[in-house]
Amino acid sequence: MQFNLTYSEVSQLILEKTGKELPLAFGGPHTLRISYKVPLMGAVGLDINVDRINGSDIFLSYGGGAGIEFMVRTALGQFKKQLGADLLDILDGNRLMLALGKSPQLSPVFDRITLKDIHFDERAIMIDFVPKP
Repeated sequence: MQFNLTYSEVSQLILEKTGKELPLAFGGPHTLRISYKVPLMGAVGLDINVDRINGSDIFLSYGGGAGIEFMVRTALGQFKKQLGADLLDILDGNRLMLALGKSPQLSPVFDRITLKDIHFDERAIMIDFVPKP
């Protein structure tokens, strides 16, 4: 089974929740490209790669150049102080683990499905899963 979210749907949700515009784009079959306008710098880009999935844990890596990676590490440090930060484990280098099963809202979902893949095309994020028996 597959669940699709268009980039515009995700961008609109981010705008509604944070007030920030984050244009999303296809960067490759397992790479999502995110743009952000930084004052005095203009638009900067970040590639987020879905490296692997293990149960409800999604292993990600990111890249975008030394300056961007420094900004991401700084932002992640601030995020770790926020509610829900226990869902994100910062691994070595530019790697992260998103532990979706720790979420009280998502845990019941992962009791019923097995996440198989997250991939991208020109228009959407595609989440492949199968129901558990």
